[in-house]
Amino acid sequence: MSVLVTAGAPASAAHPAPASAVRAPALAEPEGPEADVPAAEPDGRNGRHRPSARPSPGGPSTTVGIRLIDAPVDRRDDTRAHKYIVDHVRPGTTIMRRVMVRNSSEVRRTVALYAAAANVGQKGFVLAPDRTENELSSWIRIAPAEEVLAPDEEAEALVTITVPRRAEAGERYAVIWAEVAGVDGRNVRNVGRAGIRVYLSVGPGGEPPSGFEIGPLTGGREKDGTPVLTAEVRNTGRRALDLAGELRLAEGPGGLSAGPVKVEAGTLALGGRATVRVALDRRLPDGPWAATLDLASGWTKRSATGQVSFGPVPVAAVTAVDRSGQVLTGGLATSGLVLVLFAVYAYRRRTRVRQPATVA
Repeated sequence: MSVLVTAGAPASAAHPAPASAVRAPALAEPEGPEADVPAAEPDGRNGRHRPSARPSPGGPSTTVGIRLIDAPVDRRDDTRAHKYIVDHVRPGTTIMRRVMVRNSSEVRRTVALYAAAANVGQKGFVLAPDRTENELSSWIRIAPAEEVLAPDEEAEALVTITVPRRAEAGERYAVIWAEVAGVDGRNVRNVGRAGIRVYLSVGPGGEPPSGFEIGPLTGGREKDGTPVLTAEVRNTGRRALDLAGELRLAEGPGGLSAGPVKVEAGTLALGGRATVRVALDRRLPDGPWAATLDLASGWTKRSATGQVSFGPVPVAAVTAVDRSGQVLTGGLATSGLVLVLFAVYAYRRRTRVRQPATVA
């Protein structure tokens, strides 16, 4: 039997209120790609619906939130396990997790709860459309499967994952979805959903190791002058990773420092590679800088350091009016006037000296 702690809160947090009670607002809704809010509209063929990029502008919103309540006590320090269902189990094991779902719409809604397929590849964590099933999602049951909630009301649900005794070793992926649907005055059906990722490793013995390597740090500057630090990251372990972290710059020109700057590297598949790219302020001097890049996936952490330069800061061209011709013309005119005045003065002086004296 698994021992669980409250996810998203300290282990000493108060126990959730009974399901029949009105609960406080939920924590922030999951960020993408957990949030998936497609809309649908008629395609004119037998009343069926096709996906639409724009929800109906006139009807009430169809938004929903879901968050994980439980995490295994042995993953108390694993930040991923407080946001996603992340675990390693043996074949034949059954695990349970509680989730909290919230109706964020302005009207009373029926919230559907179900599991659907997902995968991790070169494009990161990829969500399957609609209720597409895979092996892991077929092992998952959620009770209740539906919950009618008033605006901003929450309810608790139980997720049960039953791993068959003959399940092959390996890591599998799925999503626990909470979904609401609504119809506006034009009979356009809008669907909104939010979900929690599931990373489930199956196999005998202990959990497969997680690990990754960070390549050399490289600095550069884009055509518009934006300085960019890049580094290649490689998954060297046997579990998918969700990488994020911080970049710090120190010992820059004049003793300057910069950061920490948040870094999002996304999901890295087994054996996968990705280039971490951090864009910085355009005014950042060339360098050199002492750079430190810290990345982590849950409790698996790595750091890389190096000296980087970004190239000179481009100077914006200033359009100046060419006044050299005016200056030259003005100078010549002034010089000519001085010469004329000098000539008149000399002539008058000579005339005054040569004039004969007169007798009164």
